[in-house]
Amino acid sequence: MRPGKMRRMGRDEKRAGSLSDVAYEKLYGDITGGRLQPNERLIELDIARELGVSRAAVRNALIRLEQEGLVKREPNRGARVRLVSEEEAVEILEARMALECVAVRHAALNRTQEDIAGLREILSQMESRLEAGDLLGASDLNGQFHRRLVEISNHATISKLLKMLNSQLIRFQYRTILTPGRPASSLAEHRAIFEAVEAGDPERAEQAMRRHLSGVTEALRRAAAQEAR
Repeated sequence: MRPGKMRRMGRDEKRAGSLSDVAYEKLYGDITGGRLQPNERLIELDIARELGVSRAAVRNALIRLEQEGLVKREPNRGARVRLVSEEEAVEILEARMALECVAVRHAALNRTQEDIAGLREILSQMESRLEAGDLLGASDLNGQFHRRLVEISNHATISKLLKMLNSQLIRFQYRTILTPGRPASSLAEHRAIFEAVEAGDPERAEQAMRRHLSGVTEALRRAAAQEAR
């Protein structure tokens, strides 16, 4: 094969990859942002036209999203946004607990004074939102707090796995904070996690994280049982 043809093929492959990334980022954002709802059909041709990319680029994006548990593809039936059941959400939370307990141990050992100041600010904002009755705003800050702990842990594998697990829980993001009595408990649990990380105590940090995510899991179980009545 002539060098010129090889260079052209390399450029074509790179361009195809970048277009697939465009489709992936758009679909990922629409699914995790709630603009695409569970069980909603994802029609390759329509998405390709909307984004100005090829159907192959869309197909590659859907394959990636399927691997991350956000999309379900069926032979001869196309793709849909995958519906995560309450039972599966509880299992995902249990898996998340195992990963975040390891992450917070690393965070307690790695944290800097700048990290502690950032976590304290998030916690302060969370408390202010709760005092103002802004439960959804507090829930968003809850997510920021957990993501920042994972960043501080500097554990690339856990970060990648948690991104995949948390994206599947998007439908349940605000469910637990709306459970009666849960906001006050959640704030106290986050304070305990913060204090352990600030003290550089990995054992206490892990215990605090386990108590917190056990509470989240139990709140989700209660919410699901209430809705089933």
